[in-house]
Amino acid sequence: MPKILFIDESGDHSLTRIDPQYPVFVLCGVILEPEDHDAAANRLNDFKRDLFGTTDIVLHTADFTRKSAGFERMAEHGFRLAFFRELELLIAGATFKIVACVIRKKEHLKRYGFNALDPYILALSILVERFIFECGVDGGTIVAEARDATLNHALELAFLDLKIRGTNYLPAARVEKRIHNFTIRDKRENIAGLQLADVVATPIGRNSLGKATYAAYCSEGDFFTTVRRKFRRGYDGRIERTGLVVLPE
Repeated sequence: MPKILFIDESGDHSLTRIDPQYPVFVLCGVILEPEDHDAAANRLNDFKRDLFGTTDIVLHTADFTRKSAGFERMAEHGFRLAFFRELELLIAGATFKIVACVIRKKEHLKRYGFNALDPYILALSILVERFIFECGVDGGTIVAEARDATLNHALELAFLDLKIRGTNYLPAARVEKRIHNFTIRDKRENIAGLQLADVVATPIGRNSLGKATYAAYCSEGDFFTTVRRKFRRGYDGRIERTGLVVLPE
């Protein structure tokens, strides 16, 4: 069966509002075989059941770092420690590959000025390329996390443009042929693939800024150490440009 790419983001795609503490935009995708997604969903449900006593809670970085929306127990040190140790095991044990694009917004704007592409649209083309390279002739499907109605419409138009114009390395006909379906789904639907993409996106962005993630709670001192092992790799084992693209170069 075709592979599935689940896409989520970290940071603001706007080039007019740049947070000095997090001046990057990350578009992150996790690639799973359908059977691996089923297995990841089961692992995720076990994780939630063990820690929260329910599977209804949606794993969302903004919520568990702010101790809100069902994650209020994150205020307890012991619970935080258990949560992040189990989260490491969840990510390490699930079978998936990461493709991600980090846009350094200040540098992007400085280099291209008024011609600078919207970071989301630029990053989307990068992820679609890598996903098609990974899928080969079998192709695959894409599930993107919903935003507001206006941004969802812009995303649909951006994907349509890829099917019409292609990317820097792929003709439009190949994008049309290899991507069988493109859908936008709400995070509240509790889709495992979107939650995995959410969890790994922020550590990727922080690492690009030289910052560790959840350092006080992770067994290896930085959650990105676990995340890095999941990137799509080239024949030489490198993740750069194969699984992780940072722009401008």
